[in-house]
Amino acid sequence: MAKEKKLVEAITSMEDDFAQWYTDVVKKAELIDYSAVKGCMIIKPDGYAIWENIQHELDRRFKETGVENVYMPMFIPESLLEKEKDHVEGFAPEVAWVTQGGLNTLQERLCVRPTSETLFCDFYRNLIQSYRDLPKVYNQWCSVVRWEKETRPFLRSREFLWQEGHTAHATAEEAEERTIQMLNLYADFCEDFLAMPVVRGRKTEKEKFAGAEDTYTIEALMHDGKALQSGTSHNFGDGFAKAFGIQYTDKENKLQYVYQTSWGMTTRLIGAIIMVHGDNEGLVLPPKVAPTQVMVIPIQMQKEGVLDKAKEVKERLAKVCRVKLDDSDKTPGWKFSEQEMRGIPLRVELGPKDIAANQCVVVRRDTREKIQVSLDELESRIPELLEAVQKDMFARAKAHRDAHIWDAHNYEELRETAENKPGFIRGMWCGDQACEDKIKEDFAVTSRCMPFDDQEQISDVCVCCGKPAHKLVYWGKAY
Repeated sequence: MAKEKKLVEAITSMEDDFAQWYTDVVKKAELIDYSAVKGCMIIKPDGYAIWENIQHELDRRFKETGVENVYMPMFIPESLLEKEKDHVEGFAPEVAWVTQGGLNTLQERLCVRPTSETLFCDFYRNLIQSYRDLPKVYNQWCSVVRWEKETRPFLRSREFLWQEGHTAHATAEEAEERTIQMLNLYADFCEDFLAMPVVRGRKTEKEKFAGAEDTYTIEALMHDGKALQSGTSHNFGDGFAKAFGIQYTDKENKLQYVYQTSWGMTTRLIGAIIMVHGDNEGLVLPPKVAPTQVMVIPIQMQKEGVLDKAKEVKERLAKVCRVKLDDSDKTPGWKFSEQEMRGIPLRVELGPKDIAANQCVVVRRDTREKIQVSLDELESRIPELLEAVQKDMFARAKAHRDAHIWDAHNYEELRETAENKPGFIRGMWCGDQACEDKIKEDFAVTSRCMPFDDQEQISDVCVCCGKPAHKLVYWGKAY
């Protein structure tokens, strides 16, 4: 029993210290390890398998909308980066520079890509000549480097994995349509695949991406009531095109500038999954993203026929789900604890008495409910249970999110809510950045977005200054 307790006791309770709980889960579930490179993480097989499932599903959805994958260099010449003033100023504090190649000092510094807008612009400048060349709808899967001062696994590291889409269009309307299309694709992916509800909306001028005309975002609420920006889609208008000279000849043989978009999701989604669904026993993975959906655990494995039957069950289930068999010499209790730590959605317990009764015990990770299932019905019941787990996890996360949305009508209500009620705060805003800055300075609360699906005007005045206001903003503390 001492060993069986040790695995869970190694996790700090999320109620006692949420940040430490998160770190404990990430480490004990063997998702990452720390590297010799400060601020950079080693993504271990279980963590990378989650990213692979995210990548495969997103890539499939991208391609359904006409996206093609390309790959750009990881280095950007300084002169290229500086062509768009707002863009370079926005990223300057986070840029890592290469100044020497081999034994020679470089004539021009090379930036290790923090993002690839400038590379795509330089590429498009030569590629696009005519309206017949449009649109260009490209994406790349890669890593980027941003020299963060404070890091945390998955949420903020100096190198991280992501995808970045970069598109070019003939008209502003087409660019805006693609920008919104990709934001909705991200939102649907989070809700359908990760069981994670999100708020869709537009960023304020202050919070938008450097060089963008508009930035749209999906915001998720973590278990501790903090927000996490989970995906963004940017409309660049023709600003980058003018800076880089990306022009095409239209049907009237006139030169026009293209309109561009950019959109991205990163490995911070893994952090979001942990903080939305996890509990004090470890990970709780939605079945669709879980690398292993079912773990078969034989009980009294040394007894004749048990292991053979467990292998047979595993082989049968392999046709309908991602399944593994734990035939190690660990005790069943330790195996249960390990399976829970890793967040595997279902475990199938199979012992001599179960085999005699032609059944097994299926245990849900999310609710710990034990369900007796006939061995004759495995291929139909297991997919049904996985679907139920996925659906129920989304419902619980949405109920938690909805229960932590508060209204503030004036400055004192905003103060009271920010200090005592974790979650999203709905409050009207006059549009003045001075109010936005004051709210952040006073309460460490930032504007998360101006939501698309919530246009209710809960007050006529700004929650900060009391002046007339017509914009509803979701405010919150964020990662």
